[in-house]
Amino acid sequence: MSINKDYDVIIIGAGPGGIFAAYELTKIKASLRIAVFEAGNMLSKRKCPIDGVKIKKCIGCQNCSIMSGFGGAGAFSDGKYNITNDFGGTLYEYIGKKEALDLMHYVDAINLSHGGEGTKLYSTADTSIKKACMQNKLKLLDASVRHLGTDINYVVLENLYNELSEKVDFFFLTPVREIELADGGYSIKTDDKTYTCSKCIVSVGRSGSKWMESVCAKLDIPTKSNRVDIGVRVELPAALFSHLTDELYESKIVYRTEKYEDRVRTFCMNPYGSVVAENTGGIVTVNGHSFEDPARRTQNTNFALLVSKHFSEPFKDSNGYGESIARLSNMLGGGVIVQRFGDLIKGRRSTKTRIEEGFVTPTLSAEPGDLSLVLPGRILDGIIEMIYALDKIAPGTANDDTLLYGVEVKFYNMEVSVNERLESKYEGLYIIGDGSGVTHSLSHASASGVFTARDIASRI
Repeated sequence: MSINKDYDVIIIGAGPGGIFAAYELTKIKASLRIAVFEAGNMLSKRKCPIDGVKIKKCIGCQNCSIMSGFGGAGAFSDGKYNITNDFGGTLYEYIGKKEALDLMHYVDAINLSHGGEGTKLYSTADTSIKKACMQNKLKLLDASVRHLGTDINYVVLENLYNELSEKVDFFFLTPVREIELADGGYSIKTDDKTYTCSKCIVSVGRSGSKWMESVCAKLDIPTKSNRVDIGVRVELPAALFSHLTDELYESKIVYRTEKYEDRVRTFCMNPYGSVVAENTGGIVTVNGHSFEDPARRTQNTNFALLVSKHFSEPFKDSNGYGESIARLSNMLGGGVIVQRFGDLIKGRRSTKTRIEEGFVTPTLSAEPGDLSLVLPGRILDGIIEMIYALDKIAPGTANDDTLLYGVEVKFYNMEVSVNERLESKYEGLYIIGDGSGVTHSLSHASASGVFTARDIASRI
């Protein structure tokens, strides 16, 4: 006979997966006792100290407000919800393509009803840009993209929190240390207390990859190595990409290099946006944001160029490989390094003077340096090839003054073994979102939360 639990459902992680799981549970079964544990802060207290004046670079906060807290790492992102099965994860392999797309549309409707109304839904359907890409050995991936912007994304999250806080117990700045099997459920251990539940949803995001790995090892949950994406963030005048961004906003473009046949792709495009630094476990990498509000826009567009690497035998630690490159960048630049494309091609480091004399004004204060001393030659060769390929559909991309920030690394959790219900080998222990290695995007992670909530509600 099972003991009385503190909660019916405990959710670990208040990123998109956790938020939408909690939202759907409260809609379907309002009587459920639900708790959400989050290592970071509540949304209103998530403040990055970098102000561009007194503090210009990452100071290595113990708890990075960009990476953790209510809303997860996506809280201050560009707020792009890509509705597609072509990228963003492999959720469809578990629940089916139609179900995955239906859930993404459902999440989109929730965002619109919580402050996102009036934002634009872009689509790659019937665009002439696809033909231009094909003519230049590039592939434009199909997707519908809802752009909330960093500002509207915040409003949506704020409204969701205000609604959920009346129905759910939130524990902020409360990292979960261990998950243990308990009588008919699970025991959730924090630094000062242990809580019990019948069902547990783990949604810790990419920043929780190390912790997730330790949990799987302790509970003997099978995993397999996932990839790591390594590259740079490109910043250039917004006018050069305006014909792409005005129509598509985010164009996911893939190129296969001639030299190695590696795949290089654009990622997280931010028209009229800013480059930002982020701290993951003491490693400073680079990312990008943009805003829906015209008053907060810049004159630049930024996007990542990434090369995926996957290791199997004998080396399996893809994330460790990415971390070592990021640490080398931090060692040489004291954080993020920035280099003019022209300097990279000429084989020289950038200097403060060369960047100041260029036609692109940086939106992030970074250390001028030489990315060829950081990135492996094969990855850098692929990025250079991709820039020249993009120059054919967006002339000016390969200008000398185009800025490259490094490094950008997208860490993916090892892929955790889950069934078609996104449930681990233990009944009632669900592992979802980017922390599972199954999803890699806001839309897919959110959809996985809704899916899991419905499964729990039908069985609890």
